Amino acid sequence: MEFGPFEKKIGYTFKTKNLLEQAFTHRSYLNENRELGRDHNERLEFLGDAVLELAVTEFLYVKYPDKPEGDLTAYRAALVNTQSISDAATKLGMNDYLLLSRGEARDTGRAREIILANAFEALIGAIYLDAGYGAAQKFIETQLFHKTDEVVSKRLWQDAKSKLQEIAQGTVGITPTYELMSQSGPDHDKRFVVAARIGDERLANGEGRSKQEAEQDAAQKALAAKGW
Repeated sequence: MEFGPFEKKIGYTFKTKNLLEQAFTHRSYLNENRELGRDHNERLEFLGDAVLELAVTEFLYVKYPDKPEGDLTAYRAALVNTQSISDAATKLGMNDYLLLSRGEARDTGRAREIILANAFEALIGAIYLDAGYGAAQKFIETQLFHKTDEVVSKRLWQDAKSKLQEIAQGTVGITPTYELMSQSGPDHDKRFVVAARIGDERLANGEGRSKQEAEQDAAQKALAAKGW
């Protein structure tokens, strides 16, 4: 695959091209193409996740010198959650470069968001290995830091489950509940589906790599469904 246009878009040219290709390679693709003998992107994702958290933490620490740790943690969570970084990946056109199995290629919605978010973190890990922290930090700054003011001004950092509970109790006098609908995938790549309910009404399903993430996704979708 030709990655030149993508490198131009992100403003960074890889010295080690295999790292860039690896960042886009999903485990499922190698299951169908074992003869390629290359690595998938999960180790890069692991590394990129740590670099991303450090870069965002450092940025918020400097930007908000008077904010307590709890607020900074909430801001960071909003900036680096699956939806935020998958949106950034989508705007970069990363979907066009993903190397997926035929089955994974058909996935849409939340499943594709998770794949894109993982690839975005893997790309950060690849840049870090190719050129060091400074280059990775610059990439993260360009793609994510501009979202911060909106996150803070619109209170997008507020925990979705807490917000849903607060509004539901105040509006209908009922505390929302969450029901695990399904879980699938190997231990290293679990996917959970959780339903958010108010009484007997199922408001929305959410997906995530943990039950907690799926509950947050379900709560966020429930808020949208109720217009809250």
